[in-house]
Amino acid sequence: MPDLSHTPGVYYALAYWLSCTFYILALPRRLGGARLAAAQGVFLAAITAFMVLTDGVPTVWFIPCVCVYASLMLLDIKLCCGMDWLKTGYVCVRAFILGEFAAALEWQLFYFGLMVLGLPLRMWVNLAFLLVSHGLVFGVMYLLERDHRSEYLPGLTLRELASALVLGLAVFAASNLSYLSANTPFSTPLTADIFIIRTLVDLGGVAMLHAYHVQLHALNTRLEMANLQNMLQMQYNSYRISEDSIALINQKYHDLKHHIHLLRAQVSTGEKLEYLDQMEREISAYETQNKTGNRVLDAILTAKSLQCQREGISLTCVAEGEALDFMRPMDVSALFGNALDNAMESVKKLSDREKRLIHLSVARQKGFLRIRVENCYEGELRLEAGMPASTKQDPRYHGFGLKSIQSTAAKYGGSMTIASKDGWFELRILFPLPAEQAKEA
Repeated sequence: MPDLSHTPGVYYALAYWLSCTFYILALPRRLGGARLAAAQGVFLAAITAFMVLTDGVPTVWFIPCVCVYASLMLLDIKLCCGMDWLKTGYVCVRAFILGEFAAALEWQLFYFGLMVLGLPLRMWVNLAFLLVSHGLVFGVMYLLERDHRSEYLPGLTLRELASALVLGLAVFAASNLSYLSANTPFSTPLTADIFIIRTLVDLGGVAMLHAYHVQLHALNTRLEMANLQNMLQMQYNSYRISEDSIALINQKYHDLKHHIHLLRAQVSTGEKLEYLDQMEREISAYETQNKTGNRVLDAILTAKSLQCQREGISLTCVAEGEALDFMRPMDVSALFGNALDNAMESVKKLSDREKRLIHLSVARQKGFLRIRVENCYEGELRLEAGMPASTKQDPRYHGFGLKSIQSTAAKYGGSMTIASKDGWFELRILFPLPAEQAKEA
């Protein structure tokens, strides 16, 4: 009978590889197909070779070797997923503890089968325990993780990573204490007891890290909903202010026109007449308002048109505003305010002022209301989970405009999609029209 008190390094290598692969497949990846398979093959060969070469090293080398295992896992996740280092480290901690638990559980079950159940020491027995234990561990983790994947933590901070790292280090230290020294109040020299402690502590670590992840996910969701609600309220307040301001401006412009007519009647010199003509042209430019058939959309378009004039942006609109009557004014304000704000923020970055173009269309078509907001853009558009990737330093506060639009669309049974082609970014929103409007479409 060989020495079964020591788990061979190749079993840990396999568990670490499976754990990394499990999280990589659950996350957005920058490698796919043959490149992903090749990367995982190289990682499996590298970690297996290192584990076999360092199997049974003196205790003093144990911690440095563990650091190498963890570093290989970190690089594998970083290479395949392309996440930032904070999120990569966070996923690596979870993958490492999950791999520890998978390897510990498989070897303990195998040891129990040989010592208690009297199963023969054969390769097929070991393979059967490998398949059953790893299938059980990663199958259960899939069911737990499918609704709480790590891509839903866009605002992961250093403090949250540090908390996960402290949990992981505590679990690893407690589960391997008996291997480092049997002469402590928390360790044992008995092989069966070592396996029980290691497996149960690793199980507790997996459970704690999962619970911590669920809590982070819940907090992130609550923060996101609160920010969305605040943005909705701010957009509506902005619309109300714009509506009042536009009414006041229209009144002042109307008075100015009368003053100009009065001055024109009393002044005859060519220079003053030219000055008055220029004044009238400038007033007419600001006096022009969008008349779409929807009071809220008119106010938003007028306010945004004035802003676009200041920024050198050309905003065109073709809209059947009356088709929006089924929506609440606050939702109309939030939807078009966010859509136009995002488009304006994008085109302001363009150095070529002739490309600062935005076009809005609102039309009924076959029982649906179709809204399109198109604008020019430069550079590469990278999507993550259907949303443009953040270019801001703090991604926690990125994308709330689009998420607000998506939320408003879902509220009325509609959908939002994003597309880009030939330097044009296109936001599409589709609503099913109420029965009475659908008949008119």
